[in-house]
Amino acid sequence: MMEPALQRRVQRYGWDKAAAYYENTWQQQLKPAHDTLFDFANIQQGQKIIDIACGTGLISFRAAAATGSNGFVLGTDISDKMIEIADKTSKEKSVRNIRFERMDAEELKINAEEFDVAICALGLMYAPSPVNALKEMYRVLKKGGICVAAVWGKRDNCGWADIFEIVDKRVSSEVCPMFFNLGNDSVLEKNFELAGFSTGKIKKIQSSLDYGTDEAACAAAFEGGPVALAYFKFPENVQKEVCKEYLASIEKYKTAKGYSVPGEFIISLGIK
Repeated sequence: MMEPALQRRVQRYGWDKAAAYYENTWQQQLKPAHDTLFDFANIQQGQKIIDIACGTGLISFRAAAATGSNGFVLGTDISDKMIEIADKTSKEKSVRNIRFERMDAEELKINAEEFDVAICALGLMYAPSPVNALKEMYRVLKKGGICVAAVWGKRDNCGWADIFEIVDKRVSSEVCPMFFNLGNDSVLEKNFELAGFSTGKIKKIQSSLDYGTDEAACAAAFEGGPVALAYFKFPENVQKEVCKEYLASIEKYKTAKGYSVPGEFIISLGIK
């Protein structure tokens, strides 16, 4: 198992590499999970929201619009580059009720009981200890506050899952060793309970990741996601190799319009 400190470094600098490509390659693909998470969060005017592993702010900006000028959103992420992009967007769009800061999800530099809602859209899988990240969300929530998290589902239900094996056999340590663990039966709920939350509700979504070309499928897999750090360190011939291997792994999902790769999301709500 990878040491937690090393895993955090891999994620921090990996997402720095992926930041510029993330929205273009994943925004549409993640929309079903984001929409359900947002419905579960049921954000009200004037609430204080924390968005953990906010990335470039896809959910943060929606939350800022929902809570209105009397509310506030704090977006946190382990990646400096993700925070830079989100912060730049907030300034360009003059969104005044939002702030972005680089923080480790397992060690939030925030006082206890400050927020009404904590959200985490597809970020828990990257934490060395998801339950510790959830404990931090529990700590910063007011009593009665809610936490909503979305994760990827079971490995067998995610047709793009071979990217990890393809990359891992070419590097010295696994990129994200427990990525699909939270998608296994009852694991996400158990983590919520261990963190102190009362069980709220949970939903499983079957989805598809649609790509029009080989290039688009490879860009999402390698440039805009969790294996970006390793991929960008590969020489060009190895990059071509891993793309070819990945395309072979999703060949069965080829359609007349490109690729329709199955995916699964699990969204859970807990109450403090």
